[in-house]
Amino acid sequence: MDWLQAVDIYCERGSAGFWAEPVNALSNLSFIAAAIWAAATAQARGIKAPIVWLLITMGVLIGIGSFLFHTFANRWSELADVLPIWSFVAVFVLTAMHVIGGMPLRRVGIWAFGILGAAATVVLFSALGEGAPTGATAPDPLNGSGQYAPALAALVVFAVLSARRGHPGARWIAGATGVFLLSLIFRTIDRDICASLSLGTHFLWHLLNGLMIGLLLQMLIRTGKFTADPA
Repeated sequence: MDWLQAVDIYCERGSAGFWAEPVNALSNLSFIAAAIWAAATAQARGIKAPIVWLLITMGVLIGIGSFLFHTFANRWSELADVLPIWSFVAVFVLTAMHVIGGMPLRRVGIWAFGILGAAATVVLFSALGEGAPTGATAPDPLNGSGQYAPALAALVVFAVLSARRGHPGARWIAGATGVFLLSLIFRTIDRDICASLSLGTHFLWHLLNGLMIGLLLQMLIRTGKFTADPA
């Protein structure tokens, strides 16, 4: 594995320079904003649960990791991008099972093996070359978006179950699911519209994902069982 091998799979990148993707890089501030929003809400509600602050920290790390990928644009920074994302997905799903779904910790622990294993598999495949090297055309018709199908499926399941149970966080989850689906569309079409829009649409993936994470964290903080505050 050549960890310094360049990766060029986004419209905005026109060279190998550090600031070749300024909009893609800076749009990662949306994740920082989501974390700040969540931290402010948790602080105002007196939420001190370590898992909440761990997820907030992970939100910040997603922004940092993605910024590194869209500036250095090589194999090690690609891993720095996907590792925080899938770590957040795994931890959030497990937390939601317990705090939102009421699943006993013992059962959550059993599920953890499968969920963490699936997340590790996705990260491994990315490290082995999900992105195309500089100058090559990515063969994947979904432009790498297929790796996020499990995350979308998990959100859909949570949205349906929370709505059927009348959970107070149902609207937050439904909103996050819709935002994530839209963001996936923009991520997927980025490569295919380069000829007509050189900036591409990947920055919208960042902005919308920041909003999605913000909505999920707000749902967790406002409706989780560790708080008695009204949603």
